[in-house]
Amino acid sequence: MTNTIATHPAADLRSQAGEFYDSATAWFATHWLQILIAVGAGIVLFLALHFVKSLGKRLCARDVSHTGWGTVLGRALAKTKNFFIAMAAAKIVVSVAQFAAAPEGVVAAVNFLFTIAAAFQGAIWIREIILGTIEHRTSASDYHGEALVNAMGLIRVFVTFVIFAIAFVLMLSNLGYDATGLIAGLGVGGIAIGLAAQSIFADLFAAIAIIFDRPFKKGDAITFDKSAGTVESIGMRSTRIRGTAGEARIIGNKKLLDNEIVNNTQREFRRIIFTLGVVQTTPIAVMEMLPHLLKDIVEDHKGTFVRAGFVAFGAQSYDFEVQFDSHSAALQDMFDLRHSVGLAIIQRFNDDGIALAYPTQIGLTAEEAGLIQPKRAKKIKDSNETIAKPPSSGDRSSSDQEGGA
Repeated sequence: MTNTIATHPAADLRSQAGEFYDSATAWFATHWLQILIAVGAGIVLFLALHFVKSLGKRLCARDVSHTGWGTVLGRALAKTKNFFIAMAAAKIVVSVAQFAAAPEGVVAAVNFLFTIAAAFQGAIWIREIILGTIEHRTSASDYHGEALVNAMGLIRVFVTFVIFAIAFVLMLSNLGYDATGLIAGLGVGGIAIGLAAQSIFADLFAAIAIIFDRPFKKGDAITFDKSAGTVESIGMRSTRIRGTAGEARIIGNKKLLDNEIVNNTQREFRRIIFTLGVVQTTPIAVMEMLPHLLKDIVEDHKGTFVRAGFVAFGAQSYDFEVQFDSHSAALQDMFDLRHSVGLAIIQRFNDDGIALAYPTQIGLTAEEAGLIQPKRAKKIKDSNETIAKPPSSGDRSSSDQEGGA
């Protein structure tokens, strides 16, 4: 019968520690100069990283607003962890000491710990920069006090989860572990969460897009789809708009961005277009001077004349169009200018005997209608008279500028 004596774990651990101590002592005694150089390099890196960390704190202190880019960068640098600093210094020591045949156990242990520290420290830096950038945009004067600022807690949790999950997977890959199963699990879980909260995340990301792209801000008058109003607040899920009739409109951020948005507050002027149909018995000389008459009326009322001229043959009229701009983007200024110019055109037409067309019926005899003894048509070459060009602002842009206020 054979007796087997089990080795006690504590004794085995003491044996391994003794072997490690003996090998480390022998290695130091043989390569003490190279080791001192490596330790010196590690101390320099240790002090440099601590200086960077203190520099980040000073950048945060200098920024009075606490939301500037100095604070964003400074806060990220100030989040440098002491464990990462120590592991970075140890890593540079081991890297230099490898030229002196450092023990494999020491090198493996330092590399393992440095990989963990570097992965999570990088995640912390990236998270702080992303969150700082979002806070910088949300805390700008145009967005001060909006409900989206209160949603930073949810954004922080979401960003932290995503970044640290990626850092964890990268860390396992660098340590030699197979992270395929973990990636698949995270992918399935992410898909499930995304489908369950699809509308919430869509509106949240749309709110962030509004902050970064800035198509409008609080207080802007906008037109979207078939509605118009003034933006009262931009929330995490929806934007509140006060309609022109006083009603409160609440629309999801994603749905709002899916529509074409016209920001009326950012206009420099408003364009006004009148179409005037004169009777078809109007002499050609009168119609030739009509654009100049309209230009004078617009300029007399402090409007910015753009162009005027003949545009179409109507069923019962010859149609002329005049385009002019108000001096500001205010709706009331445009309304007042349109009113005064419109009445002035009516008054001037009445004074000059220029008749505007309206639905009428005219009785003609067969001779007047040309059914009996038709008149010989005038030759084209004899009727090719020179017609003066109508006045214009000289705008030669190719974009379509037609459209109302």
